[in-house]
Amino acid sequence: MKALVLNEIGGPENLAIEEVAQPEPAAGEVRVQVQRAALNRRDVWITVGKYPRVQLPSIGGSDGAGIVDAVGAGVDAAIVGNEVVIYPARDWGDDPRCGGANFRVLGMPDQGTFAEAICVPASDIAPKPAHLSWNQAASIPLAGLTSWRALVTHGEVRSGQKVLVTGIGGGVATFAMLWAKFHGADVYVTSGSDEKLAAAKGIGALDGVNYHDPDWDRAIRKMSGGIDIVIDSAGGAVMNAAMNTLNVGGRFIFFGATLGNPEEGLEMAKMFFKQARIQGTTMGMPSEFHAMLDFVNQHKIEPVVDQVFAFEDAVAAHQRMWNSEQMGKIVLAIG
Repeated sequence: MKALVLNEIGGPENLAIEEVAQPEPAAGEVRVQVQRAALNRRDVWITVGKYPRVQLPSIGGSDGAGIVDAVGAGVDAAIVGNEVVIYPARDWGDDPRCGGANFRVLGMPDQGTFAEAICVPASDIAPKPAHLSWNQAASIPLAGLTSWRALVTHGEVRSGQKVLVTGIGGGVATFAMLWAKFHGADVYVTSGSDEKLAAAKGIGALDGVNYHDPDWDRAIRKMSGGIDIVIDSAGGAVMNAAMNTLNVGGRFIFFGATLGNPEEGLEMAKMFFKQARIQGTTMGMPSEFHAMLDFVNQHKIEPVVDQVFAFEDAVAAHQRMWNSEQMGKIVLAIG
């Protein structure tokens, strides 16, 4: 089978499509013929060696949707032919607070979805939502689950609340906007691109501010009347500015820190007077994955797809991700 393989660190240009052995499902596993896979920031971080414990050669990809074409011992063969979406991780464990010692994201060290076929535990597949295209279905897993855990599990989002999603454009941010909207919250966004702000308002954001404005936090607070939940992946100076937008009892939930730590430190008094909560989060449990897909089916939600690349153009797809040019999910057409 064909797979996108990284043999050497140095950037997306080191990715190459190679012939590798097709996997065979072990006991309790299924094999999925991948129709579509989608990119996450993690995939490009691996290519430049900015991800922990990179193991080479690797076949990346955490997002995938496809058709079951074989099963291992102990798995009902009746599911062969089923259209499915793949849970994007392995071995969460028993603690709902966080993944256990063996928890890992799909796509390094385990083979990922950037291949024509992948074997996964039978418990790690879910029916593809019937109203979604392959491109849309493959866009959901990692970004959708990360933002679901952030906003729904930790944020406990409710109808009528005000949600701020910083840095709109990436997959997790666009899903956070959708989850908030379909839970009845008012969504506000920031971006360094006026085009992305306009796009966000076209698909559900109430309003937004360009974060190059040094007073963007005041502008957000003025237009919203105060924010109840912030979803952020930047960190750095964004953190204190975003905390300025929070109402009493507000929550700041972050799933990344691309700008590093806040150089000025945290304003502790502001935190305890507001009784604000800061929560770090990543990925999510299988039960959250299935709850999220149930929500997608219930509300007929359609993920935001940025661009679809042919498998042969996977390097260009990774470069688009690396340059943060996307608005929504970048998809690879494999099947």
